Amino acid sequence: MNLSDFTQSSYLASFSGGLLIGFAAAILILFNGRIAGISGILGGLADAHKGDKIWRVMFLLGLVTAPFIYRISFDLPTVIIEAKTIELMISGLLVGLGTRYASGCTSGHGVCGISGGSLRSVIATLLFMTAGFITVYITRHLVGI
Repeated sequence: MNLSDFTQSSYLASFSGGLLIGFAAAILILFNGRIAGISGILGGLADAHKGDKIWRVMFLLGLVTAPFIYRISFDLPTVIIEAKTIELMISGLLVGLGTRYASGCTSGHGVCGISGGSLRSVIATLLFMTAGFITVYITRHLVGI
């Protein structure tokens, strides 16, 4: 692999995105003392105090507006979703339920928890990843979706 292969592929974008996620998580914990777990931020929005709502809303607005800001400078990749709307809705519901049962999501456990040395987060992330691998294997190789 030469340098042009690296810059023309998704490796650079993925690496840069990972750095930005880690940087944002570090800033949030250093300056706000909060974990950048999306499910916890969103779930805590309903019963948060006024001062606690502001940072949650700003964080979520950043997540939603980031692709639009990115689109100003760069072309967004073409995304083809082959799943039906009902499949996406069921998948979203299952992910939401899973984050509640795991007391967090991949951003909270996988990015913040593991970097903080939490054994619970290591186990949760391993379970998330294993469930994902199994799901892809079943849907792609056994069911044929």
